[in-house]
Amino acid sequence: MGYSNRTQPFAWRAIQGFCILLFILVGVTSCTNTRKAVYFSGQQTGSFQPPAMPKPVIQNNDLLNITVSSLNPEASAVFNQPGGANNSNNNNSQPTATTTPANGYLVDGEGNIQFPFLGTIKAAGLTKEELKDKITKTLVEKKLLVDPIIAVRFLNFKVTVLGEVAHPTVVTVPSESITLLEALGLAGDLTIYAQRDNVLVIRDESGKKVTHRLNLNSTELFTSPYYYLQSNDVVYVEPNKAKVASTSRTNTWIPILLSALSLGIIVADRIIK
Repeated sequence: MGYSNRTQPFAWRAIQGFCILLFILVGVTSCTNTRKAVYFSGQQTGSFQPPAMPKPVIQNNDLLNITVSSLNPEASAVFNQPGGANNSNNNNSQPTATTTPANGYLVDGEGNIQFPFLGTIKAAGLTKEELKDKITKTLVEKKLLVDPIIAVRFLNFKVTVLGEVAHPTVVTVPSESITLLEALGLAGDLTIYAQRDNVLVIRDESGKKVTHRLNLNSTELFTSPYYYLQSNDVVYVEPNKAKVASTSRTNTWIPILLSALSLGIIVADRIIK
């Protein structure tokens, strides 16, 4: 009985020490640098000049809404009817997906659209303003309309946000203007495990994929050409080291430590008895 009394304090001290060690290890593997977990750390009161908002460039597979108006509504209406020129010649013709304004004008793999009366028009590589001027000039030269007014809009302006955000998503942008911060906000903001100083933006430029990394801890973001996102941009937020550690070392060591703790309790219980 005296042996048990001498052994009991030692056994329980060992168990308590083991529990404290376990909590310390868990805390070390899960802690993060709070300075890196906030946006624009160290930003002082002041002002900045954001970059000019880029003009979106039309690309293959874009979907465009194009409307035509003029002083002669009847003459303009034919360009806004389903099927365009074909519809004017055949009232029974069915509207096509590539020429129906309700569905939009699809830019094909060659970068062209099929426009009523004007036929094939090269659209890829042009801005909305350039395409508008091109259609306007052609309508006037062919004497189809006098002083036509053309409006061009994107129907599929979108950006994709992936990685360490609350809700990875594809964001549709009807206004055709969105900043990186707005896109992240619409995706539910970054998680605590997000690597804020290494956010990747993937962009199509001249038929090539271009990548650029941004630091959300720096105010240089506000003057970056990637501050405003463009259609079809992909934003990827990488996990930080704490997330990697929590899914690797922690998941590996905790079961081992728990098993060792259980074994220690069993051994201590046997010694006490």
